[in-house]
Amino acid sequence: MAARNTARKRAFQILFEADQRGTDVLTVLADWVRHSRSDTRQPPVSEYTMELVEGYAQHVRRIDELISQYAVGWTLDRMPVVDRNILRLGAYELVWVDGTPDAVVLDEAVQLAKEFSTDESPSFVNGLLGRFKDLKPSLRRDEE
Repeated sequence: MAARNTARKRAFQILFEADQRGTDVLTVLADWVRHSRSDTRQPPVSEYTMELVEGYAQHVRRIDELISQYAVGWTLDRMPVVDRNILRLGAYELVWVDGTPDAVVLDEAVQLAKEFSTDESPSFVNGLLGRFKDLKPSLRRDEE
C-alpha cells in the first residue's frame, strides 16, 4: 500500500499546486507527467495519481459545495490551502472511489494533514471527512 500512499501524496501536491497557481488541475497534472517523462530525476506520475486527479476534476464543483456546506465556521476561501486540498482529495476518494476502504481514506488524509499542515488540521480533516463518510450514500445520490 506504500504505492497508494505515494500516489495520494502526489495527487494532493498537484491539487495544491493548481490551487496556488489558480490553474486547472488537469493542466498541472499534464505538466507533472510531461516533466517526469523528460527529466529522469523526477519520479513518474502513477496511474493511481492520475485517476485521483482526473476523478477530482470531474466532481470539483460538487466537492467544493460539500466542503462549503459542512465545514462549520469556515468558508472555502478562508480555509488553509493545505487543508482545503487534503479535504478535496479525501472527499473525492471517500465518496466516489469504491475500491478503497473508508477508514484508509480517512487515515491517509489525516496523515497528510499531520505532515503538511497545522496541529489542529488532523482533527478538522478527520471530523469533516468523517461526516462525509456518514452521509456518503446521500452525497452520491444528490449529485445524480
